[in-house]
Amino acid sequence: MSKLDKFEYDFMRSIFNGIAHTNWSATAGSTLMWLGLHTADPGDSGTTAAEGGYTAYTRISIARSSTGWAVTSGSSNAAASVSPVAAITFPQVATTSTGTFTHATVYPASDTTGPEGAYNGTLTPNINFSQNVTPSITTGSSITET
Repeated sequence: MSKLDKFEYDFMRSIFNGIAHTNWSATAGSTLMWLGLHTADPGDSGTTAAEGGYTAYTRISIARSSTGWAVTSGSSNAAASVSPVAAITFPQVATTSTGTFTHATVYPASDTTGPEGAYNGTLTPNINFSQNVTPSITTGSSITET
């Protein structure tokens, strides 16, 4: 089962822009969300086993509004996606850890042992990280529902 395009768009606006979806939610909730990066697909279970990948990694808070995210409506040929309005910069890699971030998850808290994520998707383009690299999701990046 998949979501219909209009609901997908409205749901993503609710999650990323804090706009209440009148048919499904009574309130828009928190004004912040935290973004986490993964080196493998966290799947529908939202596992955090592949989150991070280097010592200084931490989730980054982003405004849950149109000042934080641009939501693109899906069509019959494309999935809905979100892109940051400004670059989202993670801490610099100070160790010799290496890897590739392929997915991102939105969480309601900064604590990596805290509540489950609300949404995850494929990160395009992927982000390769290694020593002295500062991972960043730019305005040209997107997270697409899978």
